[in-house]
Amino acid sequence: MKRKALLVLGTFLAFVACQPNSANEGNTNETETAKKIDLSIAYVNSDSLATHYKYFEEVSKKLEDKRAKYEKEFANRASGLQKQIEDYQKTATNMTIAQARAVEEDLTRKQQNLQQYQQSLTQELLKEESKLNKELYGKVAEFLKKYGENHNLDLIFKHSVGGEIWYGDSTMDITKEVIEGLNKEYEMKDVTTAPVDSTSTK
Repeated sequence: MKRKALLVLGTFLAFVACQPNSANEGNTNETETAKKIDLSIAYVNSDSLATHYKYFEEVSKKLEDKRAKYEKEFANRASGLQKQIEDYQKTATNMTIAQARAVEEDLTRKQQNLQQYQQSLTQELLKEESKLNKELYGKVAEFLKKYGENHNLDLIFKHSVGGEIWYGDSTMDITKEVIEGLNKEYEMKDVTTAPVDSTSTK
């Protein structure tokens, strides 16, 4: 179904309307004010998309698994270092000043290395998140491009809580159709390598 929205172009100035104008000038102002452009518009609820798009679930799980893996690796190293610190505290009284200083310097260096390791894990996770989000965006954008072309849409907006769109008529909401089409492509990705266009109008 084609969604219609009429956007009125031109500004009506009350000040100008109150001034003496020639007939031609008045007609010109009325014409400019009445200019309209007919656009076919739709919108997708991005919150619903994130909740129900299966590929988004896959991406989220990949990130969560990697985050859990990194947290475990860091926790193991941190635990090992903590044990070394506790061992030093127990035996420090039996060490010479030089020995104690050497151990403290070694522990300080290991603490610094642990912090650097944590930072590297964080950067790696952010890098992976950026990569997966880019892939996710690409899949949605490609699908919406085909959907828009097949349904003669001029614009497809993203709607979300706190976003730019305050209201949209329900007839412009294509969220359900888009989610179904995206999930159909997702489910068929392992069945065939041939591209599937689920945006075609029946």
